[in-house]
Amino acid sequence: MEKFIGYTCSICGQDYGPGEITYTCPKDGGNLDVVLDYEAIRRKYQPADLTSRSNPSIWRYLPLLPVEAPAGDGTPLHMVGGTPVYSLPRLAEKLGIKQLWLKDESRNPTASFKDRASAVVVTRAREIGAEVVVTASTGNAGAALAGMAAAVGQQAIIFAPKSAPQAKVAQLLVFGAKVILVDGSYDDAFDLTVKASQEFGWYCRNTGYNPFTVEGKKSAAFEIWEFMQSQMVSGMRVTPSAATVPVNDQRLTIFVSVGDGNIISGIHKGFKDLHTLGWIGRLPRIIGVQAEGSAAITNAFRAGSEVIQAVQAKTIADSISVDFPRDGVRAVRAATETGGTYLTVADQDILDAIADLGQMGIFAEPAGATAYAGLKAAKAQGWLEADTPVLVMNTGSGLKDVRAAMQAVQPAPIIEPTLTALKGILK
Repeated sequence: MEKFIGYTCSICGQDYGPGEITYTCPKDGGNLDVVLDYEAIRRKYQPADLTSRSNPSIWRYLPLLPVEAPAGDGTPLHMVGGTPVYSLPRLAEKLGIKQLWLKDESRNPTASFKDRASAVVVTRAREIGAEVVVTASTGNAGAALAGMAAAVGQQAIIFAPKSAPQAKVAQLLVFGAKVILVDGSYDDAFDLTVKASQEFGWYCRNTGYNPFTVEGKKSAAFEIWEFMQSQMVSGMRVTPSAATVPVNDQRLTIFVSVGDGNIISGIHKGFKDLHTLGWIGRLPRIIGVQAEGSAAITNAFRAGSEVIQAVQAKTIADSISVDFPRDGVRAVRAATETGGTYLTVADQDILDAIADLGQMGIFAEPAGATAYAGLKAAKAQGWLEADTPVLVMNTGSGLKDVRAAMQAVQPAPIIEPTLTALKGILK
């Protein structure tokens, strides 16, 4: 079965064949949506054909991905996805809501959500015979590409702003990628990567540019769908048609941190795929959360527009610090088409969220904690109903940015090694 049948431009709607184009629409620069042969998939597969598989990674959903199975077995490339969903009853009670879960993407091989995209892009690169895969990154996307490329012997080049956290740069170097630090912003690194790929024929992984990144990220939606089937959340049960779902039932609400917009777009795409196949009744409500200092997509959403205006991004959450989001249009639609919204949070709110999640045994980097900060803001503003089932995405490990983590907590005291000194601080 030839499941990958082409692309559609998200702006003008122009269709392209699989071999006609690689990155964005030549007419208007719009991001391309990968088109699958949904009718053929529906004829060949039922939900149980996927959910009954023993493989817990993203590859259990291979019939819904536009690539073939990656070569080899047992490498980190094969271990992406299958991340845990934790119940957080103490935080739910504190916030005054009944059901709260967190999906912890820090459990991926390179400790971030970005592994999902890189696993699919590297697999695609091998299929088309690309010698070099290149990307721009503030750290996580680069680490994901470097790690997945190293797992299969693929050459990778990473452009990162020189301000990227050292822990993230260390990952790039340890994985053996060629790392080039750019004296500029993420957006400068992005533009240089595109120029370099055009000049040297490298395969570009850039988020919001390569359509296969969304295809990897949408796998998180499949995992959420599968988990929620056991939680009796309306719209998430396997249903033959949307008509079987009562319209007044509470829908799952998902909070996602947003920078360039590709993660929220990917999650939205995954649920749309499931809906097109008739495997869910309706889409969950999706909430985008941005840092106040990097809120270009929020600004467009609040203006009722899909025109994204660049900002001068400045936030502690480096992974979502973006001047001009490259997947902004689809990110706006992820909220508008699901009855969701966009919220902004201050850097101090993000630090507080890191501490809150830490008390639950979850170590989130600033971008990962931003989604939970958005949930707190939604509840404080009276936007969220108490009986709404909520899932928060943690997109990366706090070990990625220890310097920020230390700002979220009180420093440990230093004492002399005596009981007297110990008793003095225990008072």
